[in-house]
Amino acid sequence: MTDSALFRPLTWADNSLNNRMVLAPMTRGRAGSDRIPNKIMGDHYVQRADAGLIITEATAISKEGIGWVDSPGIYTDKMVDGWRSVVDRVHEVDGKIVLQLWHTGRASHSDFHDGALPLSASAIAIQGDEIHTPKGKKAYEVPKAMSYDDIQRTVNDYKKAAVNAKAAGFDGIEVHAANGYLINQFLDSRSNQRDDKYGGNLENRYRFLHEILDAVFDVWPAENVGVRLSPNGVFNDMGADDFRETFTYVAQQLNKRKLGYLHVMDGLAFGFHERGEPMSLAEFRALYDGLLIGNCGYTKADAEQRINDGDADMIAFGRPWITNPDLPTRFKHDYPLAAFDDPSTWYGGSEEGYTDFPTYREKTGKDAMTSLT
Repeated sequence: MTDSALFRPLTWADNSLNNRMVLAPMTRGRAGSDRIPNKIMGDHYVQRADAGLIITEATAISKEGIGWVDSPGIYTDKMVDGWRSVVDRVHEVDGKIVLQLWHTGRASHSDFHDGALPLSASAIAIQGDEIHTPKGKKAYEVPKAMSYDDIQRTVNDYKKAAVNAKAAGFDGIEVHAANGYLINQFLDSRSNQRDDKYGGNLENRYRFLHEILDAVFDVWPAENVGVRLSPNGVFNDMGADDFRETFTYVAQQLNKRKLGYLHVMDGLAFGFHERGEPMSLAEFRALYDGLLIGNCGYTKADAEQRINDGDADMIAFGRPWITNPDLPTRFKHDYPLAAFDDPSTWYGGSEEGYTDFPTYREKTGKDAMTSLT
């Protein structure tokens, strides 16, 4: 075992974090058709509560925001109660957990919305892919371009979700502005072809995110709020030739907001739009003064290098944590990782492929020296 940058102490929003490893948000589809968080979801997060910080799976802020089968929501009292049961269990084992707020926008389908078209910045459909709906796999539809009233209602939905997240006991929230979902659709100059104050130049395309942050800051201190960006991502038909200008501007504006953290998917493991040289964490570090989280495809060595170089304060891990619930222990003691190359049971279903992966100690019978202090 060697000293690792991943296990240096860190403070976030007046919380002492045990390590610099973040459980990345991963949509797993275990909430059921009622979208109420349940016991196996609690089991999943408790198993991984030795993360320095947990970011939950993307959680719909409203019925309009839904775009994934059996993903959870945060817009009814029962959903709040379900999440509270998860959060309470995580806190009982000294974990820290934030809720990722999600609106899928055009990355949805009328099958989720009683026949109503999904919403987006402009009436431009996702190309080159299909969506899993409650009625099977279908082509993406041309969405409805949001009216001013639609936008204001959605901003208010983010605020209500922030209120509900606080009622559920979360340690903070993350505004999901990445991966081709609604906020990203406003930021991207290909998906946003508006000619009003929410489209056109950089300031206008950023305005929707700015107003959402204004709304959630009425509920949470800025230090308890994070934002996720994916400047290099192609998922959900993202990527425009001016992506560097766009995300440079967005990072500069977010720096002024004194966020709790900025979560950047700088890695290319989720796909790259290939519209120029990918933006790096080092570039974002030059633009953003606060706590910076890198994400996507990181190995332990890559993560340590980014932290040691000062490019990041924390690194988020996704797929390795699916099959290695004790990932911090394995990293700290250089134990081998269980393979994570079989996604057949990852999305949807029950315990299989979700909470049934053994820890190193359970698998080998060896003392895993689980103390991570």
